[in-house]
Amino acid sequence: MDNTAIDALMTAKTIAVVGLDSRMDRPAYRIAKYLQDAGYRIVPVHRGQFPADEVLGERAYRSLRDIPHPVDVVDVFVRPEFTDPIIDDAIVIGAGAVWLQLGIRNQAGIDRARSAGLAAIHNRCTMVTHRDTKAAQTTDG
Repeated sequence: MDNTAIDALMTAKTIAVVGLDSRMDRPAYRIAKYLQDAGYRIVPVHRGQFPADEVLGERAYRSLRDIPHPVDVVDVFVRPEFTDPIIDDAIVIGAGAVWLQLGIRNQAGIDRARSAGLAAIHNRCTMVTHRDTKAAQTTDG
């Protein structure tokens, strides 16, 4: 368990969701919608064949480096082989954390992010983690 990454998620205000587009049937969309409904500002980032100017009512960007404001967590929904440049961009923009979604692993990238001072985790779902952490806080408090 990586409590540093979980703490970063729970205290975040802005989450850039890499791989988020307007396809409502995709996990990135469903999880971003959940996070938005939970009170986070979502920033869609997507370079692929389904780019949109806006997703979930928020302006979309083609790269993390194009986002003109701070990002607390970079939530990644792309195949593992495409995560290295995203992790590098998260480091460059000074994000607080990199979170590779369930099924996405890149240990070398996670280690690189941590060495640069970011909280980092892979193979874990932000929605499930947020929901479970909130439930535990409610039970404990």
